[in-house]
Amino acid sequence: MTKKESAKERILKVASDLFYSEGVRAVGIDRIIEESGVAKASFYRNFPTKDHLVVAYLEQRSKIRMEAIEEVKRQFPGSPKEQLYALLEELVERMKSPTFRGCPFMNCIIEFPDEEHLGHQAAMTFRSDLWKNVEDIARQAGARDPVQLTYQLQLLKDGAIMSAYMDKGYFHTDYFLNACKALIEGQFE
Repeated sequence: MTKKESAKERILKVASDLFYSEGVRAVGIDRIIEESGVAKASFYRNFPTKDHLVVAYLEQRSKIRMEAIEEVKRQFPGSPKEQLYALLEELVERMKSPTFRGCPFMNCIIEFPDEEHLGHQAAMTFRSDLWKNVEDIARQAGARDPVQLTYQLQLLKDGAIMSAYMDKGYFHTDYFLNACKALIEGQFE
């Protein structure tokens, strides 16, 4: 027997799909209510404002990314360097998807440049938490300078994500992977 999806789960699923594919500002609450099939009162009972829904969307995306990191750790226990490579490979697979639209955290930060906005703050926090996990893996791998390596990988990833989205037809994932691998290997010479 399968559990019936709650109104909150339906709202979040629909909003998550729409926010990622079309942008947070482009999607209105009325559309989310209509596509999720919930009553307006039910929507506002679960999410007092659209900003609260945006934070829940970002939290959900963060949870998915954190689970991916934990899965890579389980796949390569005791081999943090391989964990770094596996995370990069997983990212490349996501970039190849026809529905890939970049990083939800970066997208939200761009859509809400006001640093006081709940969505901006949540995106910054969740993004930072993810990179702290990568830095921990780099440290466990024995990188000479895990902070520098993590920041360099972050810069490459951010640029690659934008290129993968904008240059879909000719983006070379192997160039991105080769650059990341060179940075990683340079930390162990």
